[in-house]
Amino acid sequence: MRLPGEEESGGMGPAVIYMVIGVSAFVLITLFMVFQNNDRKNSGSEYIKEVQKQQEEAAVLELVEEQQEEEAAPKLRAEDLDFWDMYPVEGEEETFAGAENDSDKKSGEKSSYTEKAEKEREEQRQKEEEVRNDPATDGKHTLITNRNGEEEWVLISPYLTKNTIDFTKIEEKAGLKRYMENGRDTSYTGVDISKHTGKVNFASMKAAGVDYVMIRLGSRGYSTGQISLDENFKENIEGAIEAELDIGVYFYSQAVSPEEAIQEANFVIQNLEPYRAHVKYPIAFDMEYVSNDKSRIEGLSREDKTTVTATFAEGIKVAGYVPMIYGGKEWLLKEIDLAKLQDYDVWLSQEGDIPDYPYLYTMWQYDTNSVLNGIDGGADLNICFVNYSER
Repeated sequence: MRLPGEEESGGMGPAVIYMVIGVSAFVLITLFMVFQNNDRKNSGSEYIKEVQKQQEEAAVLELVEEQQEEEAAPKLRAEDLDFWDMYPVEGEEETFAGAENDSDKKSGEKSSYTEKAEKEREEQRQKEEEVRNDPATDGKHTLITNRNGEEEWVLISPYLTKNTIDFTKIEEKAGLKRYMENGRDTSYTGVDISKHTGKVNFASMKAAGVDYVMIRLGSRGYSTGQISLDENFKENIEGAIEAELDIGVYFYSQAVSPEEAIQEANFVIQNLEPYRAHVKYPIAFDMEYVSNDKSRIEGLSREDKTTVTATFAEGIKVAGYVPMIYGGKEWLLKEIDLAKLQDYDVWLSQEGDIPDYPYLYTMWQYDTNSVLNGIDGGADLNICFVNYSER
């Protein structure tokens, strides 16, 4: 029996058809998505496999390189290991201990050698320093002997004019020193005399080779301070004039002040007045200490003695004569200040073949007890390097 409104036909209606088509489309879409998903999975799997392959190849390559490095490196042997020395073979303990002792001994010997070498170097440096500082070899000092006999090295002043005499040119002829240049005598032989010399034969003395005389004119008493004329002055100067010898004079001073020095200079000038034309050589100032006794000048300082010396010399210079300072090496270097007396010539008293006085001098007394014709006792011999008679 059919319900009302049903068709009599037995075929499918449109709704059914649409439903079938929709279900089929859904199935197809679902299948498509499944296939797509499988494709992506397969593709990702291939990428992962490729990366893993590369990592495996890199690991293999690194392993090969490590093996090559190990093969190239020197093989370490058992005997190369330090710890084997810690366990000496039985019976070799003594040898091992001896080796240690030998090592310590060698180390000690090396250290001792180093210390010895360093000590020797230090000693050598000290010796070199001593040589540099040795006043006997440094060229900056000269040796003097003080009044008490003690020796002293004195610094040589760089500001004073140095002695330039070539002593290889000094020759001795007939007992007299001569300064020879190119076979010619360029020096002058002198003798200094006083009342203590005694009787003098000036003609005989000149024949012996003497060129000039230095005559003591007078002196001041070393204790009384009294000025007096040398007892033989008049006889000596007139005898020298007669023998035609060149003449100079000296005065033995004990002045303790500039006023006394002026007094002494005036005394010399007054007594020389009658002989002025014959006095060509210098007038020397001779100040000395007295042997075995005290003199008036003992209390003078170096500055005081320098002032007295300069005062006398200036007085002589003003009178028209040539002033000169006489003295031994110790006196000239220690007792007076030569830096303040550079305007005056020096007459050096130093016995010997070659004096070691460092500064300039024009006259040298080299012997105080010589044998000479014309003098009965010991003669004081001098050599002069300047011809004062032609000045």
